[in-house]
Amino acid sequence: MAETKHKGDLAEAIIIAESIKRGYKVALPLGEDWRFDLIVLRHGNLERVQCKYTESDGNVIVVMCRSANNWGTIKYTSDDIDWIAVYDKTTDQCYFISSDFLGKIGRSMIKLRLTKPKNNQIKKVIWARDFTDW
Repeated sequence: MAETKHKGDLAEAIIIAESIKRGYKVALPLGEDWRFDLIVLRHGNLERVQCKYTESDGNVIVVMCRSANNWGTIKYTSDDIDWIAVYDKTTDQCYFISSDFLGKIGRSMIKLRLTKPKNNQIKKVIWARDFTDW
C-alpha cells in the first residue's frame, strides 16, 4: 500500500473513532469518486466530511484543502463538503474546520497555530485550539 494511502486510511479511521466517541453516527460513501470521505449524522443533520492526515512541526498544523487526481488538483469548497477533519500525528489530535473557512472558491491550505508566533503576531492568527470542538 502506498504511504500516502496508508496515512489517509489512518486519519479516516481515527476521525471515525473520534466521531463515534462524540456520539455521532458515521456512514461511508461507496466508491472513490466522492469529494468527501465520510457522512456524519451530527445533531440531526447529515454532514459531508473530508478527512486529512498531517504531521505538524509542533508550532503550525498545515491543512491541505485540496486533492489531486488524474484530472488535476481540486480545491474543496463549501459546495463540496461541510467539514475538513484533520488528524495531526504530532499532537495525536483531530481538528474540525467548517467549510465556511473555504467559501465558494476554496483555499489551497489553512495553517492552524499551536504556539505563539515568534514575531508575536496576533492578528489573523488561526489557533488550532479553536478547532477541537465539533
